Amino acid sequence: MKSLIVYSSQSENTKKLADTIYKNLEGEKDIFPVDAAPSTKGYDLTFVGFWLMAGKPDPKSSEFLTKLGKDDRLFLFATHGAKAGSDHVKNAVAHATGLTNGSYIAGVFTCQGEVNPKVLEKVKQKPEPPVWIGDADQAVGHPNEDDLIALKKMITEL
Repeated sequence: MKSLIVYSSQSENTKKLADTIYKNLEGEKDIFPVDAAPSTKGYDLTFVGFWLMAGKPDPKSSEFLTKLGKDDRLFLFATHGAKAGSDHVKNAVAHATGLTNGSYIAGVFTCQGEVNPKVLEKVKQKPEPPVWIGDADQAVGHPNEDDLIALKKMITEL
């Protein structure tokens, strides 16, 4: 099996997940930042990693996802400041899935990712802070070893 791993990472959180996938995935594999990602043609499975911005995949990842289609088999992975399993995260994953033009979603993994303190401070100053701001303190230190172990388990079960 030949796999492609594509990721966008603002603060290295999503890159940490991408590197974990690369290290634990068997078979032929390639890894690229989203800016340098090739076409998915010729790949059996594509892993797409993103961080959340305003409750959606970051703009570069969103653009990449719109180039995919029914012939693509995807595994989505994301980092976020929101609480794991929150509606905020579920809605973001649903939005990402909708951008793919009907790609087959083989799996999804999300976990909290520590928010850059400068970004956090800026976001806290907004008149209406985002819904995830109350969860950001719990994101400190993530993705952690437990998150990476959970991701490894999903990858080996694929």
